[in-house]
Amino acid sequence: MSTTLVKGQNGSLAAAEVVVSVRVAAAAELSALLVTDGGKVRSDADFVFYNQPSGPGVRLRNGVAGHPAELVVSLGQVPAEITQIRAVITLDEGGTFGRLAPPVAVVADPGGNALFEYKIEDLHSESIVIAVELYRRYGNWKVRAVGQGYAGGFAALVTDHGVTVEEAPRPARAPAAPPPPPAPTAYPPPVEPTPVTPSSPYPAQPPPNSPYPPQQPPAPAQSAPPPARGELSRGRPVNLSKGQRVTLRKEGGVALTRIRMGLGWDPVKQGGLFGRRAVDIDLDAWVAMFADRHLVDVAYYGQLISKDGSIRHSGDNLTGGGGVGDDEQIQVDLTRVPHQVNTLLFIVTSYQGHTFEQVSNAYCRLVDDTTQAELARYALAGGMPFTAIAMAKVFRAGGEWRLEAIGEGFQAKHPGEAVPQLGRFITVS
Repeated sequence: MSTTLVKGQNGSLAAAEVVVSVRVAAAAELSALLVTDGGKVRSDADFVFYNQPSGPGVRLRNGVAGHPAELVVSLGQVPAEITQIRAVITLDEGGTFGRLAPPVAVVADPGGNALFEYKIEDLHSESIVIAVELYRRYGNWKVRAVGQGYAGGFAALVTDHGVTVEEAPRPARAPAAPPPPPAPTAYPPPVEPTPVTPSSPYPAQPPPNSPYPPQQPPAPAQSAPPPARGELSRGRPVNLSKGQRVTLRKEGGVALTRIRMGLGWDPVKQGGLFGRRAVDIDLDAWVAMFADRHLVDVAYYGQLISKDGSIRHSGDNLTGGGGVGDDEQIQVDLTRVPHQVNTLLFIVTSYQGHTFEQVSNAYCRLVDDTTQAELARYALAGGMPFTAIAMAKVFRAGGEWRLEAIGEGFQAKHPGEAVPQLGRFITVS
């Protein structure tokens, strides 16, 4: 009869060989990290996974049809320096555990008799979890229920344990279809407009069904650099630098009316041990509409059209073939933006918690949606240890619209976490 473990609980192992298996309601893989007292592998040979199915005392074997492979651990053959064997579940297809039934880890004897079972609950946006670990204690082996979700990604997990990850050249990527709609509870609901009251620059309370907490007065905005007047030309797009501003007028002084902000990025592809696996990164571009410091509306993956109809989000994962093309696009009809709205902030957030250190070639570009001519482009140089980026803003100044490149990072995985932090990017004239 098996023992049911809860998170943090342990039990003794009497068998000389055990089999670790998992039940997951999605495509997944099981791997193992063999670590020393310092929590690191001795070398890459101490990482057992699909491309390296055996290690010292541990091997992968095919499991029951429809389930990941199993880890067979011969405890007497594990080197003395190895004090812990961590069993890791990795979801395929970029999914998250929060959208699935809790996975179950089972430790059994060689005859298939379950010794311990552990249902891994309280997982949310993670796609990787350390399920259980086998560990030495005073010369004997024990099992512990860990259930530690890891938001940093597969490569980040093994790198933290000392496994070498080499970057491979970025292959061409094929056009990707939009993903199926997420579970209703995974994303914040559409944002209700916050009334703008002249007497106070801050709303007293959020709307009744808003997912956002009351905003605190933001820190004073940093003084902006002097505007750099780049002329927007069909044939000569302006390459913006951080903090640079341009006026949204075409050659001849004609004001732009319909613009499209295209945002793009590439996940860093991993080579070395990982062979066939790329890091799946779920980034989302969206725009927040402000009247002075009041949030009015948000156009994002959960609400693709702003309530006034002036902003339209083209949806997730709109990717050009061969690595070329915007990943997501946001169209803005400047003539329909309500007169009280004076700032549009273009944000990119990482839903699964990957940082922008794992992203390359991030950029935003401004396109004249009438002529399809690219007018300005801002490339984000270097990765940052953040899960959100304020890429650019379009704002009213002196009766006309202007664009400013921002490129500032902060920590947030979706609009609900980001909006309370956006006040520092707002400049009220």
